[in-house]
Amino acid sequence: MASPQPPSALLRTLPVAGLLALIAGISWPLRATVYRSVAPSVAASPVGSALAGAFAQYGPLLLGVLAGVLAVSSFWRERAVFWRLVSGGVGVIGASVLSTLLKLLVTEERPCRVWDVETVLACPSVGDWSWPSGHSTVAAALATACIIAAPRTAWFAVPAAVLAGAARLAAGVHYLHDVASGLALGAVVVALVVVLLRPLAARLPVARGR
Repeated sequence: MASPQPPSALLRTLPVAGLLALIAGISWPLRATVYRSVAPSVAASPVGSALAGAFAQYGPLLLGVLAGVLAVSSFWRERAVFWRLVSGGVGVIGASVLSTLLKLLVTEERPCRVWDVETVLACPSVGDWSWPSGHSTVAAALATACIIAAPRTAWFAVPAAVLAGAARLAAGVHYLHDVASGLALGAVVVALVVVLLRPLAARLPVARGR
């Protein structure tokens, strides 16, 4: 299947990001109720806590592995796909930096510091702010970069990103609106960067490697 052109990819990403932003906005007034219902329930479940802890910590890493495999294979087989992935990688870095800056500006306290409930993961240190979720941002950014480069990866990238984000709530270190905002941020930034870098990527060599 041919990869979508960058402008088309951005148009396809915006509705998804808009839906995530809507979820973030709706869930914000209910953040305490949702958090106090989900986090302790997952922590009390041996299976649920193990899965939530694993995805919360290593979810983005799985997507990083996917991006690495795609980078190697596309470099030798489809150089145009490789350069789109590289453009997406620039977007991943940009999304991560922007997420960090927003954390420093908003300074939302972690829910595990506000509410005295049992959580799967230990609460991050003081000054490690909550909104938006950095893990969710990176997970969505990596997933978007892979999907724009190779749409066939969506079957893995989409659920992996969603699970990585949801696990941050389940593990007790984020509110739902932190996660939804992070997913939206990562997806939009990567799609936008790919569009902006399209003229440069078009000038790069597309001959297949040996």
